[in-house]
Amino acid sequence: MIGYALERGLRSRMPGRAISTLLTQVRVSPRDPAFLAPSKPVGPVYTAPQADRARREHGWTLAPDGTGFRRVVASPRPLEILGLDGIRELLGAGSIVICGGGGGIPVAAERDGTLRGVEAVIDKDLLASLLAERLGADLLLILTDVGEVVRDWGTPRARPIETTTPSRLRRLDFAAGSMGPKVEAVCRFVERTDRRAVIGALEDACTLPERGGTRVMPAARRTRRRGGAPAPPRPRSRR
Repeated sequence: MIGYALERGLRSRMPGRAISTLLTQVRVSPRDPAFLAPSKPVGPVYTAPQADRARREHGWTLAPDGTGFRRVVASPRPLEILGLDGIRELLGAGSIVICGGGGGIPVAAERDGTLRGVEAVIDKDLLASLLAERLGADLLLILTDVGEVVRDWGTPRARPIETTTPSRLRRLDFAAGSMGPKVEAVCRFVERTDRRAVIGALEDACTLPERGGTRVMPAARRTRRRGGAPAPPRPRSRR
């Protein structure tokens, strides 16, 4: 449904432009440790009696959610994007490609090579990071509902992070259910490609490649100021 809404909006704004929306299967490992600790909530909220019945009848894992309970499933690490060559061909032909919705459709390979669906939810930010890496993207944008990553969120010490590196980000703590996966996604992309990534607000998407958001740079490029202007050289110490 999200892909449908995005394609409809883009076609309305860009008549005549080729746009393709794809279902994206993503291979995961059935031995991923995430299957031992389900954490991603899915589906409706159940009352306590409904949750007990669901555990008995379906073998589901349910966790507290507000005043009720929701089913939780594993969030395994994405290993391979199936159909990646097709995505490349569409991009090469000038098409805008919408893919990986919801983190993609998780599948696992049997010993004979056949694929089976897996009841899991792949983190959409980690999938975006892998997709950008495998496509050789110059920039990864992670769009959210806040303008920048904030350190010490919810405390008097809270302050936005404008420019940083993966190593510096990894020293900080971020909530696993909100900013944590986004930070991990940009760190992986920058570390593996030596290219830059930005986390910022959806409403600022058009300007984020050049300014705004939290800009995550390879360590060697951290001397560049926000907006792309190089910082003045540091004075050398005399010995």
